[in-house]
Amino acid sequence: MNRSAPKVSVAGAAKPTSSIATSAGHLSGIESRVPRNNVVHVGKSVVIKGEINGSEDLMIEGKVDGKISLPQSTLTVGANGQISAEISAKVVVVLGEIKGNVTASEKVDIRDHGTVDGDIKTKKLAIADGAHFRGSIDMQRQTNVPEKRKVITRSEKAVEQPSIPRLP
Repeated sequence: MNRSAPKVSVAGAAKPTSSIATSAGHLSGIESRVPRNNVVHVGKSVVIKGEINGSEDLMIEGKVDGKISLPQSTLTVGANGQISAEISAKVVVVLGEIKGNVTASEKVDIRDHGTVDGDIKTKKLAIADGAHFRGSIDMQRQTNVPEKRKVITRSEKAVEQPSIPRLP
């Protein structure tokens, strides 16, 4: 008998059902750049124990215990969401509760009344008034910072341009 934790994959999930359309009020807290039709929604009554891996944006209103890996996607923990997991995603938005370490390749956003008890590793972090955070923060350096431009002095410009003698 296999005792390993079950895995749930959200890649290639079905198109949104009417339950998502009727819960659009819950999705209003998600950043406007997240297309609503590509968000997989886990409802309040759903409990997941195991691993979640995927390549689509995920909104969790229920309970998850285990590991969440969404390397190219956004994880949104809804106001009713209770997560006890190690999280790895591109962007993590917290309106509910996370107990565990969070690694985000771009940004972690802890909104008003959001709670994170664990260490955070990310490039950008936003913590709203009224949010709760307990743990350490590892702010990674931005890798796509524009290169510094070299300033060319007048003497260097003179060297670069050929000298043209003036005729009397």
